[in-house]
Amino acid sequence: MRYDPKLLILNVADNVAIVRTRLKAGDIVAVSGVPVTVSAEIPLGHKLARCPIAAGEKIIKLGAPIGYATEAIALGAHVHTHNMASDYIPTYKLPEGSL
Repeated sequence: MRYDPKLLILNVADNVAIVRTRLKAGDIVAVSGVPVTVSAEIPLGHKLARCPIAAGEKIIKLGAPIGYATEAIALGAHVHTHNMASDYIPTYKLPEGSL
């Protein structure tokens, strides 16, 4: 299956897909035609990595960068504020060693 109805790809250049239904750990989704086992819960409307994303690499949604990965993100992993920093909203993580 090339298209998975559980995922919404907004632009072919995107490295993330939008989850159209809550995914649980162990669920299998087709990412670019490849079956991928979801490792952790991903809530409705959150992002899933369509490919491995290196730390520091831009997160692309709607064909435009929306932030960058703060750590390496595996194919099929949840992409959210725990592993990315937004280009548009402030982050609430203090820089290491700032306290």
